[in-house]
Amino acid sequence: MKFSHQLVISSLAVLVLSACSSDPSSRRQAKDDFEYLDTPALTEWTLPEGAVPEFYPNYNIPEGNYPGGIGRDVDIRPPQQVLELIPGARTERQNGEVTLWLLREDEANKVWQTAITMMEERQIPIREQSDKRIETDWVTWQSEDESVPLGSRYQIEKLFANNRHGFKISLIDWRENGDVVPVSLTNKERYNVLMTNLVTARYDLDLRQEAQRKAQELIKSIPITMGSDRSGLPVIIARTSYDVFWQRLPDLLPAMGFTLEERNQSQGTVVAKYASPDDEFWEEVGLKPIDLNGGTYTFLFGDLGNRTSINVTDSSGKPVEEELLESMVPVLSSVVDKLQ
Repeated sequence: MKFSHQLVISSLAVLVLSACSSDPSSRRQAKDDFEYLDTPALTEWTLPEGAVPEFYPNYNIPEGNYPGGIGRDVDIRPPQQVLELIPGARTERQNGEVTLWLLREDEANKVWQTAITMMEERQIPIREQSDKRIETDWVTWQSEDESVPLGSRYQIEKLFANNRHGFKISLIDWRENGDVVPVSLTNKERYNVLMTNLVTARYDLDLRQEAQRKAQELIKSIPITMGSDRSGLPVIIARTSYDVFWQRLPDLLPAMGFTLEERNQSQGTVVAKYASPDDEFWEEVGLKPIDLNGGTYTFLFGDLGNRTSINVTDSSGKPVEEELLESMVPVLSSVVDKLQ
């Protein structure tokens, strides 16, 4: 049976263990044999006549019925983790289902709308839809570590409990190679998380695009001055937030003659190689060339709330002189105005 809609798992949505064998089952099963399955059943210990038994409970084997796979049915792939890309959301996983809890209704509504947008973009068919519930048609997953194409249907719900607003994804139907079969708990957990991550990743994309849009608007009026950081050391101060300023660095620094080599937003560092622009650039900004030798420099950006500090070190890790920082201020200001 040919499906008209397929959802091919991207690198974001699937984590695959590498293996030498091309057999998909080898990526899901342990390499060793399964001789332990032939282990004889335990028998009651027969004591010699007159012996007094002494038992220690330290190593008692718990009794009970514990469902789960054994042998080749044990899936050794690492469990999928929900990507924590929605600020303020708390993840709850129970019986293979995933629920995201948020404190505000408008945030839950935004996640709900994100899920609808994601399904439209990926052409995921919908069977039923209301204001609080969506039931999808079959979604086909294809992966290198699966032997056959897998299909799943989902129910997506809005919830409200304990003054919290929830967004819940439940796998309600499962098929393998076109045949509807019961779903294992492992696959239920795995493919519920994969669908949830498609929503959280789409939400994160919207956040980054919105941050970039705001950055482009605010960059038009960023005063650049000399100042000092919390330690009293001289730094360049950009009077805008760190997140906004960071979004514009790929445009600002190259316009000043820097070629970006490494960027790390969490650490606030940018490694760049400097080559002085030509005379036309300096005539255009109306400034004299700065006395900065060609070479590799590291920019250090600090989050000061509504301001961003900027310091520069040379290839040996030594901060450049204060006079050089001061000479960079008008250049940076001119480039900001130029890129409006």
